[in-house]
Amino acid sequence: MAVSGPQANPSPQPYPTELLDTTMDQLRTLITVHEAGTALAAARRLGREQSSVQKQLDTMNRTFAALCGEELVRKQGRGRDALFTATGEAVVELARRTLGNWSEGVHDARRRLGRTLSVGTTRYTLGFLLDAVEYVSEDFDRDGVDLKVTHVRTRDLFTKLRSKELDLVCGSVVVTEGDEAAQLAPYEVMEWRRSGLSLLTNLPPERLPGGPFHARDLPRLPLVVSTGGSLIDRFLTAWYGSGYRQKLTVAAEIEAAHYGFELLRSGVVSGAMLVTRGLGEAAADGRLPEAGGLRTLEITGDVGPRTEVLVGVFTRRGERDSYGPQHPLNRLWEALSWESERWWLRP
Repeated sequence: MAVSGPQANPSPQPYPTELLDTTMDQLRTLITVHEAGTALAAARRLGREQSSVQKQLDTMNRTFAALCGEELVRKQGRGRDALFTATGEAVVELARRTLGNWSEGVHDARRRLGRTLSVGTTRYTLGFLLDAVEYVSEDFDRDGVDLKVTHVRTRDLFTKLRSKELDLVCGSVVVTEGDEAAQLAPYEVMEWRRSGLSLLTNLPPERLPGGPFHARDLPRLPLVVSTGGSLIDRFLTAWYGSGYRQKLTVAAEIEAAHYGFELLRSGVVSGAMLVTRGLGEAAADGRLPEAGGLRTLEITGDVGPRTEVLVGVFTRRGERDSYGPQHPLNRLWEALSWESERWWLRP
C-alpha cells in the first residue's frame, strides 16, 4: 500500500543522469578554458596534457547537448580562442557559483571546527600580530590549525571581514563623530589607540615653523596626498568634503606612503605629506629610516567633525561568542590582548 501525506518519506530529487556524471574537475576545466581562451592554454595552467583537457570538453559538450540541445564550446580553428555558445557562457557562470559556494561552505566548516583561521594586517601592524602569534603557534601546530596571514589595505579592511575572506584584521580605520556607532556596529573591536594626523615636510622652518599645525591652514601648503579610498582621503573628505582637491594645493598624489617619503627626501617635490600620527611619531623618533631628514608637525583638527584614526583588532560581532574558548579565533584574540598590554604600538 502506498503511503502519502506528511508522514511519507520524500522521494529523492530526480536529477538527470548526465548531470550527475558531471564532475567538479570538469567544471574547473571549463572555467579555465573560458579564461585562458584555448584548450592548450588551459592545459598549461592546469599542468595537464592538452588531450586531457580536450577530452573533458568533448564529454561536457555531449552532456549538455543532450540536456540543453546545444554544445558548450565550439572550436574556431588552430590558434584561435574557443567559441562559447550562449549555453556555454551560462554554464561557466553557473560553474563559478557552484565551485565558489562549495569552497565557501568547506571554508565555513573548517572555520567553525577551528581548522583554519584567516588573518589580515596592514603593513604597520604586522609586527604586532607576529608577536602575538608566538603565544599560540605551538598550540596551532599541535592542533593542525591552518593560519593564513594576508596583507590588507585600510580601504579593504571591513569589506574583507564582511565577505568572510578574513576572520580577524589588525589595522586602522577612520571614525567620524556622529557616524562611528553605526560604522562599528557589525564588528567587535579591541581598541589599541586613537589619534589624528601629522605632517612630514621638507620645507624649511622659515617657510613652515614647527609646532602644532591647524587643519584649517592646509590649503596654503603644497601637499602630497594618498589617492582615493585611503585613510588620508577619508580624513580630508570628512574635513573638506568630497571635492577637497579643489580646495587644497595637491602637489603630488601617491599610492603608497614610501613613495611619498622618497619624493620629499629627493627634493623633487617641496611640500608636506599627511600621515597618521603614529607614522609621524616613528619618523620623529628615528624609527622610520625611509622618512629620515623630514620634519614632523602635529596637526590640530579644527575643521569639520571630530575625526580620528582608530587602530586595533577587528572581527565580526558575535562570532567569537559562537565558539568555545579553545577555538583559534578566541585564542589569537586573547594573545593579541596580552600583547597589547606591553607592546608600543606602530599604526
